[in-house]
Amino acid sequence: MRKLSYYIALTIDGFIAAPDGTYDFYPLSEEFVGFLAGEFADTLPTAARRVLGVDEVPNRRYDTVVMGRGTYDPALKEGITSPYAHLRQIVFSRSLDASPDPAVEIVSDDPVAFVRELKREEGLDIYLCGGADLAGQLIDEIDELVIKSYPVVAGAGIPLFRAEFGPRAFLPTGSRSFENGTVVTTYTRKR
Repeated sequence: MRKLSYYIALTIDGFIAAPDGTYDFYPLSEEFVGFLAGEFADTLPTAARRVLGVDEVPNRRYDTVVMGRGTYDPALKEGITSPYAHLRQIVFSRSLDASPDPAVEIVSDDPVAFVRELKREEGLDIYLCGGADLAGQLIDEIDELVIKSYPVVAGAGIPLFRAEFGPRAFLPTGSRSFENGTVVTTYTRKR
C-alpha cells in the first residue's frame, strides 16, 4: 500500500506559513537546496525543477500530490495552473467548480475516503503538500511526516495541523542538519 507523506516546512514555533499564507521567510543555503534537488526533487514545483536542472529526473518518492485550495491559490495567482506537472495533481476544494487545467483534478468529496482509495492504487507514495486544514482532516491517514524545521520563530501564522485535540504517536526514523540551521526529520506513524 502507498504511504501518505506530509512533507512540509516548519518554523521552530510550529507554523508552516505567515497568517496571510506567505512562506518566503525560510532561509536557504546552497547545501540545503542541493539536498532538496537530490533527495526530494519530486516535491519541487515544476518551475523550480527546471531552474535546478532536475526537470528530467524521474520521480523516486512520489507520483501524486494532494493539496488544499489555499495551497493551490498562490500558483493560480501567478498564472500557474499546473504547479506540479511532473506529478498527478489533486486539489481538494469545495469552492472550485472546475479545474483551470486538465492536469489538475479538483475533488470536492471527502478527502479521507478519497485518499484511502489513492493509497490502495499502485504507484509511488503520495505527497501531502498542505495546508493545515487538509492535513487536519487527513491526520489519521498520514503515514509519514517529513519536517523541514527552519531556525525561524514566526510568532503567529498557520499551524502544522488544524485538527481537534487527539495525540497521535510518530517515531523519528531519520534526521539531517544543514549549515543554514535547518533540520530535516522524518517520522513514521507508530501503529
